[in-house]
Amino acid sequence: MKIAKYIDASGSPRIARVDDGQLFPLQTQGPLQSLADIIAADEPIAAAMSLATDSPIAIDDTVAWLPPIDAQEVWAAGVTYKRSQAARMEESEAAASCYDRVYKADRPELFFKATPHRVSGHMQPLRIREDATWNVPEPEVTLVLSPRMKIVGLTIGNDMSSRDIEGENPLYLPQAKCYNQCAGLGPWVTLFDTLPPNSEIGIDLKIVRDSKVVFDQQTSAAEMARGFEDLVQWLARDNDFPNGAFLMTGTGIIPSSDFTLQVGDQVHITIDGIGTLSNPIVQGH
Repeated sequence: MKIAKYIDASGSPRIARVDDGQLFPLQTQGPLQSLADIIAADEPIAAAMSLATDSPIAIDDTVAWLPPIDAQEVWAAGVTYKRSQAARMEESEAAASCYDRVYKADRPELFFKATPHRVSGHMQPLRIREDATWNVPEPEVTLVLSPRMKIVGLTIGNDMSSRDIEGENPLYLPQAKCYNQCAGLGPWVTLFDTLPPNSEIGIDLKIVRDSKVVFDQQTSAAEMARGFEDLVQWLARDNDFPNGAFLMTGTGIIPSSDFTLQVGDQVHITIDGIGTLSNPIVQGH
């Protein structure tokens, strides 16, 4: 089941089920007032199905999407794919041994990525920093976690990264990763009773510039060196998430060092079983 957030004709945020090319606005009631309430329910799919719906709305270019997040934190994992390990070692000679070791270590690299106001939804802009020269998108399967740290669904994440800043010194990672419009989530949350196997979660990244595809690459969650549940249990250690959380699980697609995003680029990330997250690239205010 897919649940989205959008702005309705009156300008108010709403949540809706997504089915067969249509939005079915949910009539929130009782303890189920928000998407976060549905995610926190014992059975999120049943909770969403218990809500009545308004008349369906066709999904077209007029839909004003919002990121499917309320008050949750967004965290991210790094160096979970072999390609990510190689790229991080290439960008920073000084930290190469750190990235090599963390790829093989029991403890993963986990870092804080974004607060909700730094997150963009489907068709909303993502930003490249003004003080960076090497910026890339990172397409990531993103876990939707309840306050009990149960994986209840998946969404698409774009972990925007300023690789030259991080490469200069690994202590600059927060600046390379966390800034305004640094994270994309959407276009909706796909709830699952049981997650599909990693081999069925294909990931596709396309970047369009001046109406031409300038980058096109695919991978699969089966290429991950770590499991979803393993990442979650590390995140939950000595850590409470009263609103739940989103956890980006790392990327296996990283453009080569001669590629950087430009203003006006369109980034399209498609993940099997979820959909496609599209974002234009901007810079400055």
